[in-house]
Amino acid sequence: MNAMAACDSPSPYRIAAVQMVSGEDVAANLDTVARLVRFAAERGARLVLLPEYWPVLSSDERRKLAVAEPAGEGPLQRFLADLARDESVWLVAGTIPITTGDPEHVRNTCLVFDDRGRQVARYDKIHLFNLSLGAESFCESSTIEAGAEPVGVATPLGRVALSVCYDLRFPELYRRLLPFDVLCMPAAFTATTGRAHWEVLLRARAIENQCYVLAAGQGGTHPGGRLTHGHSMIVDPWGDVLDLLPEGPGVVMADIDPARLQQVRRDLPALANRVLP
Repeated sequence: MNAMAACDSPSPYRIAAVQMVSGEDVAANLDTVARLVRFAAERGARLVLLPEYWPVLSSDERRKLAVAEPAGEGPLQRFLADLARDESVWLVAGTIPITTGDPEHVRNTCLVFDDRGRQVARYDKIHLFNLSLGAESFCESSTIEAGAEPVGVATPLGRVALSVCYDLRFPELYRRLLPFDVLCMPAAFTATTGRAHWEVLLRARAIENQCYVLAAGQGGTHPGGRLTHGHSMIVDPWGDVLDLLPEGPGVVMADIDPARLQQVRRDLPALANRVLP
């Protein structure tokens, strides 16, 4: 889906982002997700975002190949559908590895399930993180096949733009999806790049797109020694941080106010004043 027309929800509603410190134990990670999504739902969240790589995060990049499953079937997708239905939430399910025709590569895929457990959208991460920065080196393209299409989804709560981690650095992606109400950002930002850039990029995307940003991170020291930045947060369309969790498993929550969205867009009509496509 490319361009989307904005959709107004008649009243404020609560959104939540789940932060994790995932390891290689898939069953333990599923238990953590179920517990934290239930926690958010019990406190009124109607849309919940999971982080990138929530089923498994390992220093061995090939570990994700072992848990990959075909689109539309498999234990991870059944778990997510059941969780969304059982907790009656719209679930933007972070990322899971989805098989491709190449056994050496997967798609890093964000699925969206409605509150009845039906899959309603799929986004495959477009921008792959290939980086050598001092002692840190990452090459997602060695095991991940890039997606090609921006994706947004209409919900009864408003329009949602999908993206994953490294996508955050490419503002043109979000311009393809305007207008939308909530930008979802599941991530596993490194500690080094996160300290320098995570919050400023999230706030910039909120301000320039005049939207709420819901960001769910991996946050802490993982088995094997990998460090992720965490700092899951919710940012309003003026760039104010409404809730923040620096590290460790947990949930951030805030209320989306459609009237606030309209006020910001009316008082500072930057989107209406755009000249360049």
